[in-house]
Amino acid sequence: MTYDLLIRNGSVVLPDGVKKLDLGIQNGKISALGELLSEQAEKVIDADDRIIFPGMIDVHVHFDEPGRENWEGFETGSSMLAAGGCTAFFDMPLNGIPSTVNRQALEEKVKCGEAKSHIDFGLWGGLVPENLDDLAGLSDAGAIGFKAFLSPSGNPYFHSVDDRSLLEGMRKIAKLGAVLALHSESAPIVTFLQAEKEAKGLTGFDDYAETRPVLAETEAVSRALMFAELTGCPLHFVHISTVEAVDLIQAAKNKGQDVTLETCPHYLLYSHEDFRRLGVVGKCAPPLRPESERHALVDRLIHHQIDMVSSDHSPCEWEDKQKDNLFEAWGGISGGQFSLLSAIEIALAHNIPLSQVADWTAKSPAERFRIAADKGEIREGADADLAIVALNIPEKVTVDRLYQKNKFSLYEGHVFPSSIQMTINRGTIVYSADRQINHEAKGRWIRPSI
Repeated sequence: MTYDLLIRNGSVVLPDGVKKLDLGIQNGKISALGELLSEQAEKVIDADDRIIFPGMIDVHVHFDEPGRENWEGFETGSSMLAAGGCTAFFDMPLNGIPSTVNRQALEEKVKCGEAKSHIDFGLWGGLVPENLDDLAGLSDAGAIGFKAFLSPSGNPYFHSVDDRSLLEGMRKIAKLGAVLALHSESAPIVTFLQAEKEAKGLTGFDDYAETRPVLAETEAVSRALMFAELTGCPLHFVHISTVEAVDLIQAAKNKGQDVTLETCPHYLLYSHEDFRRLGVVGKCAPPLRPESERHALVDRLIHHQIDMVSSDHSPCEWEDKQKDNLFEAWGGISGGQFSLLSAIEIALAHNIPLSQVADWTAKSPAERFRIAADKGEIREGADADLAIVALNIPEKVTVDRLYQKNKFSLYEGHVFPSSIQMTINRGTIVYSADRQINHEAKGRWIRPSI
């Protein structure tokens, strides 16, 4: 046999550990995995002294296209993710124009992704009070799942769900066999506390954080879990920022509820103290938490209490971020390029097996969102989605190394102990440290298996 691509001498991250192996790739799939493969290949890569991870699956990004390509689009966003070792992503439904709340909007976004994305992609559908009758059509059209907000979304065209529409939506989503992802902050608590602060003219860093306390997250999580128990709806909690919420979700999981959760690198690496030091680039919702909460969240991650890590890349233009009134600044972190490197940093700092990084960033997302037949692990027959990493070459984040559309990030100045050397999506090199982005690479639309 002659392979399309042969990767030799790499230290491959497998579910049971790291092994020195060769990978033979044919027609976009891993066709052979073994020691000293002797077959010929059209192209050979020597990965000696490199770690080969399964490509990251980022289940939570906002690329804002169509309609807000000035914030981010599929071309720049997928380039950014490829530079970070990511080979698939799921785009959130709210910030495009129109939002992805019906079949027509989803099909329009599919066309954008197929024309412009350099890596594979899935699409979330939205759950808003106005689209309960559109959920089945979105599911039939291939939505990876549904996303709803329990607090204001920041987009006046994507409304948060009230309790009744949440319950009705959960009933319908459960019947569809889909997953509902939730931004879980309590609307009554958040809006009440913000109104109090603004009435007093208090709009600084501490004021913003105080309007979104731990209690706002735990109240929303607790209510959603009870609603899901009533309706039988599978849940996925996005960007969980507190250990109290993690513990609530784990308790529900232990009782048999179908529920998973993610956290984000910015909650694991940065704290409220960093927010005050670095400024508006650190504004997000939920907010960055105190240092003690950050440490405890890392502890929950490394002790298998958090299912996955995703970026929640939520970009904007600088003029939308640079506000003296923190309540008016756009609440999102631009940093999708650094999720895999962040997970590796945490693993190295705590002597965690690299296979656990692969679980957080690839295996768990693939299993939860029903794409594990092709993705999530390095194995024969799987898509050849790979991130080749140098653990001994650090990566300092500088503006000239940012691939996102708007060149500012919370991570600027951070030095990661490792670096992405190459990203391969279905056998095609989409990023290399010397060749940079392969703009000829075309991603494929991913739909969940039934």
